[in-house]
Amino acid sequence: MSNFDALVKKLEGLKTADMFENDFLLTWEKTDDEIAATFAVADALRDLRVRGVSPKVFDSGLGVSLFRDNSTRTRFSYASACNLLGLTVQDLDEGKSQIAHGETVRETANMISFMADVIGIRDDMYIGKGNAYMREVAAAVQAGYDEGNLEQRPTLVNLQCDIDHPTQSMADMDHIIHEFGGVENLKGKKLAMTWAYSPSYGKPLSVPQGIIGLATRFGMEVVLAHPEGYEVMPEVEAVAQKQAAASGGSFVKTNSMAQAFAGADIVYPKSWAPFAAMEKRTNLYGEGNFDGIDALEKELLAQNANHKDWEATEELMASTRAGKALYMHCLPADITGVSCDAGEVADTVFDRYRLPLYKEAGYKPYIIAAMIFLAKMRDPAAALKALEARGQKRIF
Repeated sequence: MSNFDALVKKLEGLKTADMFENDFLLTWEKTDDEIAATFAVADALRDLRVRGVSPKVFDSGLGVSLFRDNSTRTRFSYASACNLLGLTVQDLDEGKSQIAHGETVRETANMISFMADVIGIRDDMYIGKGNAYMREVAAAVQAGYDEGNLEQRPTLVNLQCDIDHPTQSMADMDHIIHEFGGVENLKGKKLAMTWAYSPSYGKPLSVPQGIIGLATRFGMEVVLAHPEGYEVMPEVEAVAQKQAAASGGSFVKTNSMAQAFAGADIVYPKSWAPFAAMEKRTNLYGEGNFDGIDALEKELLAQNANHKDWEATEELMASTRAGKALYMHCLPADITGVSCDAGEVADTVFDRYRLPLYKEAGYKPYIIAAMIFLAKMRDPAAALKALEARGQKRIF
């Protein structure tokens, strides 16, 4: 049996009906079957493309993108995913739209969706806002479809919000699954999601939250490490704790980076802003208190500077299992002596793992494509079989 056939057979045994014409907003809202199906479809689409078989299931249609924060990997991954399936990407620039003139979310959502099959949104800047905005857009397009204004109901894909970064965490987990030779080999593996020093402030919490909100489903020993005062959302910690108990793994917290690294199979050192501070920043923006925002930024930069020792060094890497833990990062990393004077990771560590990091990022286009595929194909296994049977060459 070929790898492709094995993936399709696995998909046939999974329950995915609820993914059809649905959104992908938080990983912990998806069942184990739905998470497994996303990995299977992503790997199958990649298999087709590597063999030169076109995975296009759309002859036309739009993938609308709305990025309220800067992005390189996710922006290009979303565009690549849409193009892979046959959709054209149209970026929604709010500054050039009627949104700047007070157009409502309901109106905007309907106006951009006449021929849109998917809407990808990144809105990660403000606690309590991003995911709520995505759900507001989702409700608006559902109403537009139900009322007959829209011929199809666009799928909403979370390209990063204030709570979760599902396309990142799913790509990261697909990378881990391949590196360790299968999902069945993850049980008992130690993953250290740790804070790391950055000379900037305000990095979203959605990456660490996404990792602990997903890795705890696989029976792994997940450790969340950060200095005191750098807590993440308590409700996400509760999700991680519940999932770890259900999967037979564990979820623990520590204020020691060394403790987190010791004996770890996977390390993920990444800076993020304290949850309490991000809440405060959101409130200050809401009040239009820009002097308060400037003061908060200075306070947080000074707070970060007290923890410059939170760096992925060669010494810490040597303390991992056999000194060969898989180093991961969503990129771009703050590399000591390269992109900054002091940062998240030593230059020698980063350089040694540069190619695996690029491989890690390379899973994201296929993960996003799989999310779209599962939302648009009523029978995804049959659709994959049809694509292979059609055998259309990607390059003529």
